[in-house]
Amino acid sequence: MTKFTTCLLLFAMTATLFVGLTPHEAQAQDPEFSQFYSNPLLLNPAFAGTARGPRVVMSHRNQWPSMSGAFVTQAVGYDQHFNSISGGLGLVVMNDQAGQNTLTTTRITGMYSYQQAITRKLSLRMALEASYFQKALDWSNLTFGDMIDPRRGFIYETADTPRGENVKKVDFGAGLLAFTEKFYAGVAGHHLNEPNESLVVGTSRLPMKITGHAGAKLPLQRSVKGVEAWISPNVLYRRQGEFQQLNMGVYVSKGPLVAGVWHRGFFSADTRDALIVLLGVETSLMRFGYSYDITISDLTPATGGAHELSLSMRFSSPQRSKFRTISCPTF
Repeated sequence: MTKFTTCLLLFAMTATLFVGLTPHEAQAQDPEFSQFYSNPLLLNPAFAGTARGPRVVMSHRNQWPSMSGAFVTQAVGYDQHFNSISGGLGLVVMNDQAGQNTLTTTRITGMYSYQQAITRKLSLRMALEASYFQKALDWSNLTFGDMIDPRRGFIYETADTPRGENVKKVDFGAGLLAFTEKFYAGVAGHHLNEPNESLVVGTSRLPMKITGHAGAKLPLQRSVKGVEAWISPNVLYRRQGEFQQLNMGVYVSKGPLVAGVWHRGFFSADTRDALIVLLGVETSLMRFGYSYDITISDLTPATGGAHELSLSMRFSSPQRSKFRTISCPTF
């Protein structure tokens, strides 16, 4: 089988997954980060190896800190391109805690991406990933009706029997990324096998998630040293079960400083969710970003928004590569 035939088969598979998603699923969604390109391997496994040299990414997100039982998500990722396999390898470890550690999910994902030049200007990158995850429930943090005294509150022991403390599963994903010197677009499918993650008797499948993203990185100012300033408009669409999300935003950079603003909305009666503002510092080796989600939905008074920090380090590669690197935002 030729490389071009392989590209066509992977493209057809990913496109079929994209259009074949049905909306008749449970309302559920994965944890996500607002700094999408700070977590490229979580966004699309086809980003594995796009930095050429070794890349390490660390992220921390605290969502709705003013509410009882905030969502805290942390992720660490590593990826690198290898000439010997004409692509990249990546590994991500993510931990998500909900309800003050009542429900904890730990996920380990490995991925491989393959790059093929289509024309002198257009390159295609395709990827497959496999994940192992464990979801655990701390029964001691739950409260039940038989624990309540009408006057004194929660003072009794529950008669409910603890059950369903954890579940361990594997799932699979795929991604596709096309890019030129200035433009890029991709689609990714996660949870293709829709594993049953029910913690009790019955079935609760993790719905397939489809993500489409596109953007451009356009120079605003050049000098003898290279590009001094650029602007990058971007759009991201995500669908998981009946949940649909649309993000639109723009990044602007001047020297080492980067700023960005996004609007996140849903396809529902109230399309507003949050405005995301970002400030970052970027050097040849290190990138640090802070973003804050300003809630603009009906939850505004209560949530406290969401704080997110990212730190990434990108090292130069000792290998010379004939493949083009992708130019896209790093936050």
